[in-house]
Formats: sequence, C-alpha cells, structure tokens
Amino acid sequence: MSNSAQVIRPPNTLRMKVGGGFGINADAIAKAEEALKAMSAQFSQWLNDEVAKLDQAQADIRDQGYTPQTAEALYFRAHDLKGLGTTYEYPLVTRIAGSLCRLLDDADTRMNAPVVVLDAHIDAIRAVVRDQIKTDDHPTGRVLAETLEAKVAEHRQA
Repeated sequence: MSNSAQVIRPPNTLRMKVGGGFGINADAIAKAEEALKAMSAQFSQWLNDEVAKLDQAQADIRDQGYTPQTAEALYFRAHDLKGLGTTYEYPLVTRIAGSLCRLLDDADTRMNAPVVVLDAHIDAIRAVVRDQIKTDDHPTGRVLAETLEAKVAEHRQA
C-alpha cells in the first residue's frame, strides 16, 4: 500500500498585502506618529466629548434607574475611555476606566455592581480630566486609582 500525498501550499496573500514580511515598517510607524502628533491639539476636546458621554450615561442611570440598558451604555462609555485615555495622553483615565470596565465586564453580574462605586469611577475620571492629572505619578491620581481598583476587587470577591 502506497501513501502518496501531495502537499499544496496556498499563496500567502497576507504577506504580500503587508509588504513582504511581518516585520515592522518603520516608515509607516513614523507617518502614523506624525499624523497623531498633528491631531494632538484636538485631544483635549475629544477627551472632554467622551467625558460628556460618560456624564450622560451617569445621568441616564439617575433618571431611568440602573437597568440592563443603562448599565450596558455605561459599560460602553467606560470601554471607549479605556481605549482612548492613553491615546489622548491620559493614561490615568485608561487605568480608571479599565477598573470600571472590570466592574461591568460580565453582563451576567453587571447588575450587582454598587452604583456608589460606579459613581466614584465616573467622578474620578471627571476630576482627573478637569485637573489635568494625566498619570498615576501624581499622588492624588495614584490614590484614586488604587482605591477604586481595591473597591472593584473587593466587590468581585464578594
């Protein structure tokens, strides 16, 4: 009995699309950094727009109650800020929003999140943006982040 097999290797079109190898294209990175630098003057306004959306999510919870819909809307706002904070030169916003996301990540347990801890996260994000506390190198920023993270950890263990 003969086992003749033929191996067919399809072309690696991804390799062709990204320019041959999977290495880092330094020119593309430099162009992206330049584009980001050119937009950096708008970061403050964009961050304030995101904080306004977070404020609206908080207002909706106060007006409509803490429902699956308002909780999900808050989660999406927090998730956006988690991704955008560092881009907008506020890694502390990313850290605090990440803590808020951990509190809301699981849709099955989201409704058990203490509203007072949700509000504390939102208030902290608002305060660090208002006071331009960008990193946790700032003692107030570090204490805020650590305290909120501890509250989330405490809630998740309960």
